[in-house]
Amino acid sequence: MDFKFSAEDEAFRAEFSGWLKANLPKAGKSEDEGDFMRESSADDWKRRVEWHKKMHAGGWVGISWPKEYGGRGATLTQQIIYNEELAKVNSPMLVNGLGIMLVGPTIIHWGTEEQKKKHIPKILSADELWCQGYSEPGAGSDVAGLQTRAVEEGDYFIVNGQKVWTSDAHHADMCILLVRTDPDAPKHKGISYILVDMHSPGVTVRPLVQITGDANFNEVFFEDVKVPKKNLIGEKNQGWQVAITTLMFERSGIGGGRDMMGQVRELVELAKTVRSNGHTAWEDTSVRQRLGGFACEAAALRYTGFRQLTRRLKGLPPGPEGSVLKLCTSELNLRMNKFAMEMLGPYSQMEFKAPHALDKGKWSYRMLASRALTIAGGTSEIQHNIIGERVLGLPKG
Repeated sequence: MDFKFSAEDEAFRAEFSGWLKANLPKAGKSEDEGDFMRESSADDWKRRVEWHKKMHAGGWVGISWPKEYGGRGATLTQQIIYNEELAKVNSPMLVNGLGIMLVGPTIIHWGTEEQKKKHIPKILSADELWCQGYSEPGAGSDVAGLQTRAVEEGDYFIVNGQKVWTSDAHHADMCILLVRTDPDAPKHKGISYILVDMHSPGVTVRPLVQITGDANFNEVFFEDVKVPKKNLIGEKNQGWQVAITTLMFERSGIGGGRDMMGQVRELVELAKTVRSNGHTAWEDTSVRQRLGGFACEAAALRYTGFRQLTRRLKGLPPGPEGSVLKLCTSELNLRMNKFAMEMLGPYSQMEFKAPHALDKGKWSYRMLASRALTIAGGTSEIQHNIIGERVLGLPKG
């Protein structure tokens, strides 16, 4: 495989890099940010909204989406370059991550022309923020076990049920919701995929406070919520196919959208700062070996991402490589944060932003937050099953 980018792609890189240099907020990412999953303060959220609007005005949101829906029509290789350049400058996050990573691509793939024209431009501009209603108290990793019901009544579905661990539901205007429309069908059948207005009567959002003190996950309750039938994506009772498409975008996005080498570089800087027994951790051969191992894994993930890119360039939807990327990225993130705790020693006990904490205590925050990624988007155990069964062809049970 030729890993060099074309002259056209390098011109794209130069254009975007120049735009970032001219437009990036001086402070870059909020100095208080401990992790990309952290729930921002009201001021941080406002700054992120402003940054999103600025990126959108410059034509730098959803760049690979079709131009007719407000995208840039960029190639998939340019999307890779785009992510690399954002990582280089430690750019602030956009505010509609789920909408851009999951909802938009799914609607483009499965939606009607009316649905595309209605939602795609608003997703890009962040005038419509989205959340994902999949998991339930009795159906977490086994999403197909969901019990939230949708009953037809005239031109509407009447929805009753509960979802849990719903990221950004407290900010969201809309939700992609899996509901059971045929309770007598096998569990992977009889499921429909609908778009729900989060401002509808009967929708209640309750925050779930985590060990980090943040509350970016939520419980969402639906009580006799009316959803127009025109909000159905795909066919009634065939929503599982649509849901799998969304999950593939999610897993490849979680695993493939992060530059793990950037986190390795942060660990290297930490090793050069932390002192023990009269010298820095960096001077310890075993520490450098561990960091070298992390760097090798980060590079391997990058090249695995290129395999996923090849599949997409052939016009195929994301494949099982997404599960490999999601599993390995989340587990590598966890192990790197654990190693940071080892290097920090007693300093690892200091909370995020505590006085005298090294690196503002961001590593202790990341350690507490890192388990979430091994659960979100399908647990590590689920990813092992997918890889074993669908990639390696191993027998079940």
